[in-house]
Amino acid sequence: MNTDILTGLTLFALVSSITPGPNNIMLMTSGVNFGIKRTLPHMLGVGVGFTLMILLVGLGVMVLFERFAWMYQLLRVVSITYLGYLAFKIATTTQANWNTSHKSRPMTFLQAALFQWVNPKAWTMALTAISIYAPQRDLHSVLLVALLFGLINLPCIACWVFTGTRLRYMLSRPRVLTAFNISMAVLLIASVIPSLL
Repeated sequence: MNTDILTGLTLFALVSSITPGPNNIMLMTSGVNFGIKRTLPHMLGVGVGFTLMILLVGLGVMVLFERFAWMYQLLRVVSITYLGYLAFKIATTTQANWNTSHKSRPMTFLQAALFQWVNPKAWTMALTAISIYAPQRDLHSVLLVALLFGLINLPCIACWVFTGTRLRYMLSRPRVLTAFNISMAVLLIASVIPSLL
């Protein structure tokens, strides 16, 4: 991979990782509602899960969509349904859960890693990255794309968690927090519209 392509891949990974999407909106909301320590497994699950997703897409999953287009359409329906469910959960959170005794819990590492497979933005990022930067899908190129995304994605998503933790004290009043959570739920749904069009 030459320097120009590597630069392009780096910029693509940075821009697509730092911009709003389901992962970043949910991580910021988790930062507000649960704090950084309790959101850490969620954040690591996103980072590791997305890196693994790129690797698996490049090594074979992409071929399934090329051969069976209906599978991609089914994935879109499942993704929209699940994101609707998550948006509802976010919108109905009415109290920040800054202690571990409350019933509400942030996403676990495994839940966040598995979420990548129903996240339309993650699919768009992975399919685009492999199509443009590893079109031959050879192991070396696919590993490089996955590794670079992994290295860039984790600090980007950490910024969203940190932003959430900075906001939590501003949102200490229940009515303000409720308004924030409803806004984040609406943004979560809106963030996938470009990926679905």
